[in-house]
Amino acid sequence: MALPCQGRQELITNQKADPYKVCLFLKKGAFPLIQLLIRTFVKNYKSTADRAVRTAYGNLACIVSVVCNLLLAGGKIAVGVLTGSVAITADGMNNLSDASSNVVSLVGFKLGARPADSEHPYGHARYEYLAGLAVSVMILVIGVELLKESFAKVLHPTEVAFSWLMVAVLIASILVKLWMSRLNRQIGTAIDSETLLATAADARNDVITTAAVLAATILTKFTGFVRIDGLMGIGVAAFILYSGAMLVKDTINPLLGAAPDSDLVEHIEKKALSYPGVLGVHDLMIHDYGPGSRLVSFHLEMDAKDDVMHSHDVIDRIERDLLVEDGLIATIHFDPVVTGDPHADELKAFLQREVEELAPLANIHDLRIVPGPTHTNVIFDCAVPAEYMTDKQHRGVKLVNALRNAVQAKWPDHFCVIKLEPDYAPVHHE
Repeated sequence: MALPCQGRQELITNQKADPYKVCLFLKKGAFPLIQLLIRTFVKNYKSTADRAVRTAYGNLACIVSVVCNLLLAGGKIAVGVLTGSVAITADGMNNLSDASSNVVSLVGFKLGARPADSEHPYGHARYEYLAGLAVSVMILVIGVELLKESFAKVLHPTEVAFSWLMVAVLIASILVKLWMSRLNRQIGTAIDSETLLATAADARNDVITTAAVLAATILTKFTGFVRIDGLMGIGVAAFILYSGAMLVKDTINPLLGAAPDSDLVEHIEKKALSYPGVLGVHDLMIHDYGPGSRLVSFHLEMDAKDDVMHSHDVIDRIERDLLVEDGLIATIHFDPVVTGDPHADELKAFLQREVEELAPLANIHDLRIVPGPTHTNVIFDCAVPAEYMTDKQHRGVKLVNALRNAVQAKWPDHFCVIKLEPDYAPVHHE
């Protein structure tokens, strides 16, 4: 499946990389220093799916960020002391805080790169999610502190020191932070790192914060209205708090078990259906144990009349190809399906039409017909969105009853035995 940015951007990946999450886009001619750093310090930089290469990318971004933040902090604090400016000194302390969060990210990458062991058989990659959460919380703390300081400045305004040296330092800081945001966002996208994406957002927030300090300083100089600094700070703090809350949500979602990416779900389904003899896919589950460590399980429908050994061989090939080509550890359950039964086909088509009308997000599978002397059992599973199982409207139960009544209205001697289950990874059904 083609990625939307192909053609105008260079895609750096390899055939074993995840085409949905592990990709790196380097715009030709833009920020050549980023390209130079990557090519110089990341060996085999095109193999972004390789765990060692991924760690090297993360280490590079974190170390560069630490160095830049320390230089900015030193410059601002020095200028702040020389000019007597509390605002620029505080901005320098903010850069020191950023450097500490970069160290947290670096530790997260180091711990996440540790190999699997007997106590953690699925690896340690979730340390990266924890590091990203820590950075996001730090952003919230900075936002709260800035909000408190800004309110204090509105209530008790003070003169803002002004010097052209301070203006020059703030402009330089804005340019450096813009570059750092681009670096972390680009590498974070490349290696699917919420930690680096959070760091990129933090750098972007710093650009806005520093620009606000600069604007407030200049406006105060020419208007004499000393409360501008505090009012500007309140607006910036509100933006940082909102950004931090969104980042906390993004970094905590994988830890809570967020729904898998829809493109990945569709890719797995299409890949499985492309093999000979495969009739359907259902009960797909994707377990995320950290970037580059995902387990997949699903049921595969194949004709019951086919040779069992042949079907088993096809399933083995699918599992192997998912591992080699997509980096997914797959476990597939074989479901034999009776084909060529006109009544079973009619029943299935009827039920699919009913489901599409009653609940388009639901689907049915594993249909079996068991005839008896007094009635016929129609046995099948009905997968619904997770909220259908728990909401107060009882949508799942109502759907089951509606399907049972529809079948009995058409075939009075048929009784439906329906297993209602949550659809953990909705798969597109034609």
